[in-house]
Amino acid sequence: MNTIAVLTGDIVGSQQVSDKPRLSRTLDEALTLLEKRFEARSDRYRGDGFQIAIGDPRDGVTAAVLLRAALIQHSPSRQVMWDARIAVAVGGGEVPDAARFAEAEGDAFVRSGRHLDALGETPQRLLVVTGKADLDAHLALLTRFADDIISHWSRYSAEVAYHSLLHDESQQALAKRLERTQPTINRRLVAARWSLIRDYLAYTGQCLGEA
Repeated sequence: MNTIAVLTGDIVGSQQVSDKPRLSRTLDEALTLLEKRFEARSDRYRGDGFQIAIGDPRDGVTAAVLLRAALIQHSPSRQVMWDARIAVAVGGGEVPDAARFAEAEGDAFVRSGRHLDALGETPQRLLVVTGKADLDAHLALLTRFADDIISHWSRYSAEVAYHSLLHDESQQALAKRLERTQPTINRRLVAARWSLIRDYLAYTGQCLGEA
């Protein structure tokens, strides 16, 4: 059995969302993107719930942040923000065929689902677990800091973070892509605390690759 990453999540406050079809399309598009980018498999359940299996555990947290950025940037307004709770677990398992996702099993699937339930009792929206107590304790505080930053992203911060995750390019190139000025892109990256989030993702990816 391989070591994989499994993300189990749900939409925050989905029962209060007025435009559920648009939110559903946004989530579907984000899941499709993750499948292509990380050679992953995904499944949706209970309307607002989802699960993603990724063969390379190093990509687990990056995928979670990319999905959250996709949701936040498409939020209807500053007053109505879309986001997701996501538990990222690393452990034994296999990336299932799309038609057999419901039958998937292994430590990573069990651990991810169990910890999503625990997230629902806290304000935290991102959790990373490996089943190794020392490593989990080490990552917990770092993840809380990163999660607090992401949870306060504006739509503009999420947009520049989203494209920075997808495209390894300069601020000038990003400005051209988004049809903005370079100073505007710089301000939005600073507001997103992008340098900290980027370093967090690199570090957690390294840790999960060794888990």
